[in-house]
Amino acid sequence: MLLPEIKEREYRFKLALRIGLPIFGLILILIFTTLVQHYDTLNSLFYIESAVLLFVSIYFILYLIYVGFNVKITDDITKTFSREYFYDYIKKEIEKNQKYTLMLVSIDNLSDINNEYGIKNGDRVLKKTVEFISEFFRSKDIENFPIGHIKGGDFVIGLKGDLADKLVLSQMLCIKGESLSLNGIEINISTAVTDTTLTKNLDDLIDTLFEYQEQNRLKKTTQFMEIDPKEIEKIIDEAIKNSSVYFMSQNVYDKDKNIQFTELYPKLKTKEGKYIHQKKYTKVLNKLNKSFDFDMMMIKKILENIDRFSYDKICVNIFATTLRDVRFSNFLKEQFEKNYTLKDRVIFVFFENEIYRNLQKFNNILKSYRDIGIKIVIDRLGYSHSSYIYFKELDFDIARFDTDLTKVKNIQENLFVLNGFVSMAKEKGVKTWVRMIETQEQFENLKKTDTDLFEGKFLSIQTEENL
Repeated sequence: MLLPEIKEREYRFKLALRIGLPIFGLILILIFTTLVQHYDTLNSLFYIESAVLLFVSIYFILYLIYVGFNVKITDDITKTFSREYFYDYIKKEIEKNQKYTLMLVSIDNLSDINNEYGIKNGDRVLKKTVEFISEFFRSKDIENFPIGHIKGGDFVIGLKGDLADKLVLSQMLCIKGESLSLNGIEINISTAVTDTTLTKNLDDLIDTLFEYQEQNRLKKTTQFMEIDPKEIEKIIDEAIKNSSVYFMSQNVYDKDKNIQFTELYPKLKTKEGKYIHQKKYTKVLNKLNKSFDFDMMMIKKILENIDRFSYDKICVNIFATTLRDVRFSNFLKEQFEKNYTLKDRVIFVFFENEIYRNLQKFNNILKSYRDIGIKIVIDRLGYSHSSYIYFKELDFDIARFDTDLTKVKNIQENLFVLNGFVSMAKEKGVKTWVRMIETQEQFENLKKTDTDLFEGKFLSIQTEENL
């Protein structure tokens, strides 16, 4: 049993006693006083009533213990402490202990799990992760430790002692968690650790944990840097105003390693010349409602410089909302009418989580792009329900698999799914495309599925285009 569950039972028990014992005491005093003063005149009915009163009061106390007036200090799903109670508990622990460490454990892909497998499975994943954490610490002879559900897939654990030993524990937890799954659902966890060496303010400690976690994630992409969102907003405004976008490129090959086209990755840079991670500025673009402005600026720069790219056919990601904007489609029709050499040289990739309601209208829009010589790619096939529906209902040229389906460690278990998609794609007259090819083995295994297009650092690295 987790410490939060033990504490909740103790809390309810103490609450019941605080409420019930005074009532029980008053009944005992009343019965005792009556016995002393009127012993000679009491009849048998008094004794029966007294016994009933005592029984009812005892029952009332027991009832309060188990019901506890619906007072909750734990999360219903995970049975960990609620955030409010955890904060109160940890503040007391920090005051009592000279050295105290907090460990953040996060389910990084909980949002994806909720979207792909449903919220109920997401809840099961939360519960499974807490059970995994509990078993891990129990195997290290650490029991009855406080753990609180802070938000979403984030849990914080309180541990007595300083940082050094707990860093090793967090690394071991991550290593053991690499194989964590539930009914075929892969669970990705990450950790961060801090202690009370610099501050005992709990809010500051929690903020530090999330900052460390983000830094750890960014270490995987060292060419990018963390930056204030408001600074990104300024950079985006400047980029749209001055067309100051940069492009990395990577070639896409067929199974015989012949180049078919080049994919462009638009990047923004800080004044120091550091790249801003694409996922970071994409979120800000959506927040500022400037995805159309950015796409329009980007496609103008691409078309102006199309003959200067390293390969004559280029591919780029476009927001689905931009594709459906009549201003964008009208601009491209005008450009393609002016310059007939653009035909069959531009490829648009799109993805969205939510399904566009009017599929017939969307299909007609995509057809208008294809009619002028632009190829359309549906991205992240196999990731979400929307990708399945679009694959089934829309007309397009290429389907690109979600990278989780084609990772080295997932290929064998996903071969049946991949072969099914490839077979359906060929029936539709559609090509299939795999990204992030990292090894010869992965490339050879994926070729067996009869996939058409391949991209990744095994075949070629990303390079910056000089425009």
